[in-house]
Parts: sequence; C-alpha cells; structure tokens
Amino acid sequence: MRFFTPALLAAAVAMLVILPAAAPRTSHAADATAKPTATSAAACPALLNQSYPRLQDEVPQSLCQYAGRVLLVVNTASYCGFTPQYEGLERLYAKYRARGLEILAFPSNDFGQQEPGGAKEIADLCFNTYGVKFPIFSKAVVTGAQANPLFAQLTQATNSPPKWNFHKYLVDRQGRPVSAFASNVTPEDPALVGELEKLLARP
Repeated sequence: MRFFTPALLAAAVAMLVILPAAAPRTSHAADATAKPTATSAAACPALLNQSYPRLQDEVPQSLCQYAGRVLLVVNTASYCGFTPQYEGLERLYAKYRARGLEILAFPSNDFGQQEPGGAKEIADLCFNTYGVKFPIFSKAVVTGAQANPLFAQLTQATNSPPKWNFHKYLVDRQGRPVSAFASNVTPEDPALVGELEKLLARP
C-alpha cells in the first residue's frame, strides 16, 4: 500500500477525467465524413435518383453517377433492322464522351420479340460484335403500364413513348428530358447531333 501515494492517486483520477473527453472528437470526425454524402445526394436530379442492374453481372448501378452529364437513353434489341445503330451509338460516344456525353442502353423485348436472349447472349452481341463501351443495363420493359420508372418518366416528359427499338431520348446536364427521336433517326443524324452539341455546350 506504501506505493499508492496521494500524488499517484491524483494522477490516476486526472486520467479518468481526461479519457471520456476524447469520445466527442471521434463523433465529430464521423459527422464531417458524412457531409459529402449528403451533398452528393442533393446534387442528384430526381430523374436519375434510381438504380438498375448492369447487363454484365446484374450489379445495381445508381444513375446518380451520371449527374452533370448529357444523356442519350436508348431502348435496344439484338435482332432488329435498327441493331446496326449500335455502331453509330459507339461512334457518337467515342466522339463526345470527353465533352460530357453518356449513352445509357436498355435492351428490351417489347417490340417484335427481337430481344429474346439472356444477359450473356445480349452482352456478347453488344461488346464482342459491336465493340460497345457505353453502359448497358439488364433487359427491361420500356413501354406501357409495366415500363421501368426511367422510361415512364421520359415518356411523360416528352410525350413520346417508344414505338419500336432504338427510340432515343436526350437529357440535359440538369437531368431534364429535352427531346425524343424515333427509331429511324440514326445516332449521327444532323438533327440529333445538333441538339446534342447544344446541350454539351451548356454548363
């Protein structure tokens, strides 16, 4: 007992008082870390605040990652007379991606049963046959009451539902649908490219 002098006891009490004070610092650091997440969520336009599985592996992808970019959203099919438009879409993507273009493709079997295959077959055609590098999502319904929310909103905003494969929607950097183009309008059509360049030039 001779080792527990009053000085040692006083030091031990001081340590017990100091230790709890460190807890708020950890809590404060966690709050600071959470702030960017809240800011990012606020910056995501309502149209993009949704997720869809990626074609290759079914991993959900948030469309918020494309906020601030000009989007060309297309419903596609593997066995359609317009299927070679994949080549034009890829050329468009290669030319304008650095300026802010993102192309989002949604394979669909809604028209003429022209997308009957599974994910592996669709991916083989897109990536191996046409060398597509833009994002492609899992097969989806794009028209009618069962349309996925993205296409339902695009249809409502433009009053232009897809009538066939390779219907196209342009969305500005703020996530606002701007215009729609029918299937027979190719990705490199002057009307589409002209509208696209206007959107890319805007902040």
